[in-house]
Amino acid sequence: MVEYHLRINELPASERPRERLKESGPASLSNSELLAIILRTGTAAENVLGLASRVLTRFGGLTGLARASFGELCAEKGVGQAKAAQLKAALELGQRLSSTQPEERAVVRTPQDVANLLMAEMGFLDQEQLRVVLLTSKNQVISISEVYKGNVNTSLIRPSELFREAVRENCPAIIVVHNHPSGDPDPSPEDIAVTKQIVAAGRVLDIEVLDHMIIGGKRYVSLKERGVGI
Repeated sequence: MVEYHLRINELPASERPRERLKESGPASLSNSELLAIILRTGTAAENVLGLASRVLTRFGGLTGLARASFGELCAEKGVGQAKAAQLKAALELGQRLSSTQPEERAVVRTPQDVANLLMAEMGFLDQEQLRVVLLTSKNQVISISEVYKGNVNTSLIRPSELFREAVRENCPAIIVVHNHPSGDPDPSPEDIAVTKQIVAAGRVLDIEVLDHMIIGGKRYVSLKERGVGI
């Protein structure tokens, strides 16, 4: 077992992340080791492997790390602005690479598929957010864009903003998703009214709105399944 208080250059070459990557390839490295290569240096109290392991534990793995804000990363001991920027850039590149490989894109067949993509991230947000899932003609996920953050209501939603990425990507269909910080995903009258507006705007743009989903805690509601607004 690697003792994290050792400096990296004091470890056997076979246990150093960069050397292991060069010899055996990146797939052979753990998440902590890959993260250590991105972070590059540790602190006086712990080497970079220890820092990487602590950061992953603190944020609950790679998914939690991807959700963390720049400020949250900077506040973590041993990270700071430079390392936080490196982490956010690396995670974003990974997300973009995944979205550019059609054969590896997630396919949405049911509301549960959408929930599997977003529930872990959106279920416990303390602010309301609205995101748009952009889909191909085969319902493959092209990307997921955050459109609104804060109070999602009729007066705030503008079709030009909600459909901007869909028009840019020439998407034939989208799914709208927003969360209820209260944990109750049941749609309000305002949610239903917003959905009707979005569907009507989609018809004008020839972009089908397949569903509007609301996530609350570990539950979700599909307005399509409920037969309201769509």
